[in-house]
Amino acid sequence: MRESFKSGSSFGVASGIITTLGLVMGLSTGTHSLIAVIGGILSIAIADGLSESTAMHISRKSENKDVNYVRESTFSTLVSKFFITLTFGIPFFLMDLYTAMKVDVLWGLFLTALISYLVSPKQKWEKGRDIVEHLVIVAFVVVVTYYAGEWIHAKFS
Repeated sequence: MRESFKSGSSFGVASGIITTLGLVMGLSTGTHSLIAVIGGILSIAIADGLSESTAMHISRKSENKDVNYVRESTFSTLVSKFFITLTFGIPFFLMDLYTAMKVDVLWGLFLTALISYLVSPKQKWEKGRDIVEHLVIVAFVVVVTYYAGEWIHAKFS
């Protein structure tokens, strides 16, 4: 895979996982509203996808990358962020809110382990360390946003 696509795609996937899981946990526990969660996921797919791809574009331009590298990393960030984010919405169309939340957490952890394994250039045992490191970050986001949503629900309901 070309370096520009690998860079943009890995960024988009990682950002999509972490941002969407945080949104899902916070909105689910904060609002207990299926429509709020689905609307939030769609909003993140569009707005944050465009935001992250624009940031990637500006970042790569600042590194004086050639125009094709800039375009390819920008496009792959947008596409990967958009589609990965949308996958987190599927369980909410098929299950109740709290079951879908759990499925999303498992999906996010799986995707994080997979992308961490695929992009780590290190030896096999070091790849495991990278995977664990990234899973801890995702778990931290899930826990913090879950309790933030609980606090919001308790404070404003």
